[in-house]
Amino acid sequence: MNALIQTGITGIMPAGGLPINRETRRQDAGVPSLPARPGWMTALSAALRGALLLLVATTSIDAAEATRKFLYVATPGVRNYLEYGGHGVLVFDIEHDYRFVKRIPSAGLDEKGAPLNVKGVCASAATGRLYVSTLRTLECFDLVTEKLLWEKPYEGGCDRMGIAPDGKFIYLPSLEKEHWHVIDALNGEILKKLVPNSGAHNTIVGLDGRHAYLAGLKSPLLRVTDTKTHEIIREVGPFTSAIRPFTVNGRGTICFVNVNGLLGFEVGDLTTGKKLHRVEVQGFKMGVPKRHGCPSHGVGMTPDEKEIWVTDAANKRLHVFDATVMPPKQLTDVLLRDEPGWVTFSLDGRHVWPSTGEIIDAKSRKLVATLKDEKGADVQSEKIVEIHFQGGKPVRTGDQFGLGRVLK
Repeated sequence: MNALIQTGITGIMPAGGLPINRETRRQDAGVPSLPARPGWMTALSAALRGALLLLVATTSIDAAEATRKFLYVATPGVRNYLEYGGHGVLVFDIEHDYRFVKRIPSAGLDEKGAPLNVKGVCASAATGRLYVSTLRTLECFDLVTEKLLWEKPYEGGCDRMGIAPDGKFIYLPSLEKEHWHVIDALNGEILKKLVPNSGAHNTIVGLDGRHAYLAGLKSPLLRVTDTKTHEIIREVGPFTSAIRPFTVNGRGTICFVNVNGLLGFEVGDLTTGKKLHRVEVQGFKMGVPKRHGCPSHGVGMTPDEKEIWVTDAANKRLHVFDATVMPPKQLTDVLLRDEPGWVTFSLDGRHVWPSTGEIIDAKSRKLVATLKDEKGADVQSEKIVEIHFQGGKPVRTGDQFGLGRVLK
């Protein structure tokens, strides 16, 4: 744009590099010269030109520094069902009605070349990396070039992982086995192995990076680690059954967990290790879900920590609770198009993202958009993460777990 405006003011730049202005072109064509402009006109022209160039330069800087927000959706993110978005990482423009932007090719194939289930996704703005776990491997992408940097298999397979705020390490659970690997996020090398024998599954690293939270499919206890030593320092619970999806608040003092056999969630104190409350959804029956074998498989906090949203598979609902009181109080519910198996939120708290691919306005509880791929087909995934870019570089990332984000 600057070049176009510069050409319009001073003329066309020929191959020799010297500008040909309008008066030179008039003389070459045999047209009489124009009378000299008064001094005030020359000064005004120069002033206008300067102001225009300054405006263009400022606009260019603002455009370069403007933050763009995208939703990265890893597929197949509902088991290995390719009908919900195919295979790869799909990118959607959050601020333009979740318009499909691109599909980043990914790996994660079995011996026959068929895509494996995606188990988790996370990203780091600090290192510019995106990670996708499958049943067997962990993939690492460069967020700027979008190239696959490495893919590595791990003993016991992989499940839903958590990454440090500075992007330096990842807690990678095995696939429902006895152990977690703590790995170097840059090269994928194993730093440590933790063996709580709990059926490793969902994993969160707190927003301050000081603790990681390890939930297994075979244990009613939530383990808490010190990330300086990567040692388990506390157990929270026991809850009434094995822990499924869960979330924690920003200060790392309280957790909300789904458990087997409960339409709702339980609440635990992360500092004392005690279970505090059991909260059951009222007005609905549990039913039999199509997937996960768990009535509520998905729970998240709004970033301001004022509400808890919990999934209800059989009734195709999200149930909303007031989290400013304890135990949280049921407020309302939102009907979805399919059975949800996960829920999380945009960083600004405006939108709710269930795994059904619907975009819900958090305030009005109304549907505002749906995710569709490049062919217009509906997209669903339980593995999504928000990433912001500025000047072409990642500057902020969200989290797949619907974490509370109040730090004080």
